[in-house]
Amino acid sequence: MHSLLSRLFSRLLPAFTPISFSMFAVAASPDFTRAKPADVLDTSKVWEIHLRFRADQFAAMEPKGGGFPMGGGGGGRGGRGGFGPGTFLAPAWMTQGDTSKDSKLSKEEFRAMSERWFAAWDKDKAGKLNSSQMREGLNVAMAPPADGARGGPPAMNFLGREGGRNGLSAMTGVEFDYVQADLEFGGQLFTNVAVRYKGNGTFMESRATLKRSLKIQLDEHVKGRKLAGMDTLNLHNCVTDPSYMNEVLSHRLFLDAGTPAARAGYAKVYATVEGKYDRKLWGVYSIVENPDNDFARVHFGTKKGALFKPVGRRLFEDMGDDWAKYHQTYDPKTKLTTAQQRRVIEFAKLVSHASDTEFESKLAGFLDLDAFARFMAVTTWLSTLDSILGMGQNFLVYLHPETSKFHFIPWDLDHSFGQFHLMSSQEKREQLSIHEPWHSEIRFLQRVFKTQAFKKIYLARMEEFSKTVFEPQRFHRQVDEIASAIRGAVQEESNVKLDRFDKSVAGESVTPNPMGFGTPMAPRKPIKPFVVARNASVKDQLAGKSEGKKVAFRGFGGGGGGGRGGRGGGFGPGNFVAGPLFNLLDADKDNSVTEAEFKEGFAKLFLKWDKSNAGSLDEEGLKDGMNADLGPGADGIPGPAGSGRRGGPPPGDVPVPTQP
Repeated sequence: MHSLLSRLFSRLLPAFTPISFSMFAVAASPDFTRAKPADVLDTSKVWEIHLRFRADQFAAMEPKGGGFPMGGGGGGRGGRGGFGPGTFLAPAWMTQGDTSKDSKLSKEEFRAMSERWFAAWDKDKAGKLNSSQMREGLNVAMAPPADGARGGPPAMNFLGREGGRNGLSAMTGVEFDYVQADLEFGGQLFTNVAVRYKGNGTFMESRATLKRSLKIQLDEHVKGRKLAGMDTLNLHNCVTDPSYMNEVLSHRLFLDAGTPAARAGYAKVYATVEGKYDRKLWGVYSIVENPDNDFARVHFGTKKGALFKPVGRRLFEDMGDDWAKYHQTYDPKTKLTTAQQRRVIEFAKLVSHASDTEFESKLAGFLDLDAFARFMAVTTWLSTLDSILGMGQNFLVYLHPETSKFHFIPWDLDHSFGQFHLMSSQEKREQLSIHEPWHSEIRFLQRVFKTQAFKKIYLARMEEFSKTVFEPQRFHRQVDEIASAIRGAVQEESNVKLDRFDKSVAGESVTPNPMGFGTPMAPRKPIKPFVVARNASVKDQLAGKSEGKKVAFRGFGGGGGGGRGGRGGGFGPGNFVAGPLFNLLDADKDNSVTEAEFKEGFAKLFLKWDKSNAGSLDEEGLKDGMNADLGPGADGIPGPAGSGRRGGPPPGDVPVPTQP
């Protein structure tokens, strides 16, 4: 009946009106225009969200561009400005081969690099290489510096184009456009809202499915409209987290520790697309409050401050006196005054140039020490390393208009509870040092942690929280409470996901989705056993019984213990390109590459990639060539482990249907 009414209304009403419409649900629904965020962001409930798109609007929402480092459909092999293995590996190859340091690879340098590599990889001096030796050799050659040199993960730069988004998907050329849709939330209809996809790594991982993260603007076309006091809804697809709880519980923990953080709840999301789907279930999402002016009013008592979403590991580094050089890195979410711009630059100069004595004496004038101590205590305890501690992203900075001090706000916490597999082993993440929790050199954190005033407050907060909000049994109860609320909704999504969910809730380790690399990753320990191990480690460190562990970037994936990659188990950049490179070099197809084939093959690649016949390759030319010949779609690039295909959705996800 509902389906029949939907089709009837869609034919009778003009194009700009809802495609389908439930008069009974709307009439009986609560009035969310008068509710408060707490009425919606409640983990004991799972709301029903129904999005309705015209066919042309749904098609227009699909991002253009962007290749696929993780497999999956769409995209392509990249190209100048596109994405593929060259995005990560071209800078590393340039470093390996550019002996003249002129930011180019000459034909001679390219040849010499290939000769060095063959000699190093042919450890048995057999005069030939198999595919495992090539993969291992590439992993070693492309590994991050053993001394933890500045700069973090190799070849990683999350800056997007000037004025655009930052992050992994943005640097692939992906841009998200808003389209028009109708939103039914808990039975209440909001017509003509703006919807777009969102996310970076999670978007790349879920692009072959319908279940992608979404941002909904309620006031884009209807000024002043809000749902439970919110004009923006963030719907996160939980694709990296089989428990569906990492983000929700982490935000709650920050709030319980006195740190401004988004509230979060749950929803089942359905979609109707004219002529394609009728109320199709996309899955269970977390609803996450948007950090905006209303958020600032609640947590800071004013809407007038400045909000930034920085990216990069060189936070508060002096880049000169021109704000234009800072703008993209700090990505302001509010319109800035000249004074606010100057405040960022002044703090950057203090962090970069002040003596230890001057820095300690002036730090409290720029940074709210107690607020930052709370933020860092929770961030460190959660061992959430896709953050300020590791990748230099997934946090916001608020500049208070009255105190002129900076405050930090957490964001994108799906890899919390020690589940960011690109950083070290499970054991090291559980025992992450509370005294030096960051990877490699991050000058801002190093300088702040060196000051006695901050360190005293930070350790006091860590001690306090270890006896209260960090208590493991507290997390166990929260996991069980949320599980009872959302299990039925997860079951509706798929039996595969339900099985992974049940194991996670029970405390059993679950292997992550393979993300299209073809090599399985090490199982991740879920919340319950992690919090027990983590709390014990932190207490031992506070008591002086342990120094904790330092972490390091280990590569994209990570079966078998990570590190630089090794024969039959390690994982690193070589897993991107070893297969297609081996096939290109193995001229006689005998499953081995001789020294002659290796050198001749590299010579041919140089000539092919040097499209302008300049006799040298710059980084862009190298990247373009690698994307074309070694990227997704090239021979040897696998899909998800055991799938027998090149890319596709994770198990249990709804794939994007073939377009007619």
